[in-house]
Amino acid sequence: MKHFLQQGFSLIEVMVVVAIIGLLASIAVPGYQDYVRSGNAAEAPANLANCRVQAEQFYQDNFTYVGFACNPTDARFFDYTIDNQTATSYTLIATGRAAQNMGNFSFTVNQDNAKTSTYDGTTGATCWLTSASGSC
Repeated sequence: MKHFLQQGFSLIEVMVVVAIIGLLASIAVPGYQDYVRSGNAAEAPANLANCRVQAEQFYQDNFTYVGFACNPTDARFFDYTIDNQTATSYTLIATGRAAQNMGNFSFTVNQDNAKTSTYDGTTGATCWLTSASGSC
């Protein structure tokens, strides 16, 4: 009786390894994507807070908000606009760029520091959400 030495892996062994890797990837990839979006979403509150300080400085210098512009130089994931701009009021808006996979995100703040947000589809009526769980 001859004994043959086994070299390499059988097809079944390779298929089991591929199945395990696929299962692990199906769990890890969505978590990683959420982590990346969370990091990208931090841009908007930081820039809106900075723009709000600039708006108040503009008001102190000019006694009006008319003419103030919010143009963050590091805007990569959001577009920034000003709505309802009058002599005594404004609303700063950061809208996520769909091309950057941030289309479900938006943040606002007004002259009274009233904040609202939509964080990946979850709405925060009185704050800037920092996670999809709805916590501020």
